[in-house]
Amino acid sequence: MSDPAVVLDDLREESEELDLLVAELGEEQWGAATPAPGWTVAHQIAHLAWTDRAALLAATDPEAFAAETAKALAAPDRFVDEGAEEGAKLPPAELLAAWRAGRERLQEALRAVPPGARFPWYGPPMSAPAMATARLMETWAHGQDVADALGAVRTPTARLRHVAWIGVRARDYAFLVRGIPAPAEPFRVELAGVDGEMWAYGPEGAAQTVTGPALDFCLLVTQRVHRDDTALLAHGPDAERWLTIAQAFAGPAGPGRAAEGAEQ
Repeated sequence: MSDPAVVLDDLREESEELDLLVAELGEEQWGAATPAPGWTVAHQIAHLAWTDRAALLAATDPEAFAAETAKALAAPDRFVDEGAEEGAKLPPAELLAAWRAGRERLQEALRAVPPGARFPWYGPPMSAPAMATARLMETWAHGQDVADALGAVRTPTARLRHVAWIGVRARDYAFLVRGIPAPAEPFRVELAGVDGEMWAYGPEGAAQTVTGPALDFCLLVTQRVHRDDTALLAHGPDAERWLTIAQAFAGPAGPGRAAEGAEQ
């Protein structure tokens, strides 16, 4: 993921696909409940707009972003919800316009970041390609919530490669954010991507492996599906444990999703 133009182009396409899903919604549909407890379609788009603003601040004004980080540390269980709540109060047309304008400003800022430069984030510092990948991951994940709320079925695209990549890269973070020592050895991850491609990460011959559909892996690492509702296979106790706690996003460990048929 060293070429920011490639992932930024894919981020724009992912955002535009979600935009098409919400652009013509009526006010009632903007208020439809999504699988995230307490979050409507409006909350999902407001969260994306809020996070784009935070990413823009991190890339252009690290000192100001440090103040935002302090707010997050002071209220780690509330700051994400509070950001979504504020935006969700806007009229749908105003919220949609804000999201569109904000994501375009972020595109421009990330394309202007000098090669090799890094800036702060809620997790480890980010390069421009890494930030674009993280924004694509979140756009796809929250877009899945919106699609589920509206009963829409999305066709997986090759853009999922970015989500899978950041999910693999965040393996150790998923352990550490829970206070669990990360496994010492790398895993081999082999995913069946779109168009029959195989997406492979980690050394061949690794003792512990994860295999299965790329879509299932991406849904799992974004915590949009329960481990038991995937076709993923893990070989090795650490690999299996990872699949129960995996997260591709920065911040506190998420609660995940209940298994299908489980009581909420």
